[in-house]
This record gives sequence, structure tokens and C-alpha cells, in this order.
Amino acid sequence: MSKITVYSAPNCPWCHTLKDFLKEKNIEFEEIDISKDQAKVQEMIEKSGQMGVPQIEINGKMIVGFDKEAIEKELENLKSD
Repeated sequence: MSKITVYSAPNCPWCHTLKDFLKEKNIEFEEIDISKDQAKVQEMIEKSGQMGVPQIEINGKMIVGFDKEAIEKELENLKSD
């Protein structure tokens, strides 16, 4: 399966919701805590043009926020690749 990256912050309730959603589906992901790494903040902004979290990168596509429908669609696309 392709790499999935979650950009999050500890005080972000939607970040916890997104990570719980992925864990419930047994989907492995790399978590990047942007509160600890300013370079990763810049990386995230360059990829998406957005500063808010959570953001998830699935197979090179950035999704900003917990957009369950968009996330599920991208996860389905991974399965069909």
C-alpha cells in the first residue's frame, strides 16, 4: 500500500478524529506532529497551500481537514491501484 501521512497537532480534536478513523480501518500511516517540527509545517504548506490541520496525504494527494468522503475515495483508489 502507498504511504499515508497525517499532519497533525496535539490540541486538534479533528486530528484525533482522523487518526482514530484510520486506526479503526487498520490503515497504517505516518504521523507528523507539526508542533514539534517547523520544517514539516513548511513542507505541509508547500504541498497543500493551507496551514490548518489535520491534513492527510494519500498517494501524493493532499486532503485538508477531516473530509471523510474524500479520504474514503482516495483509500478506495489505493486498493484499485
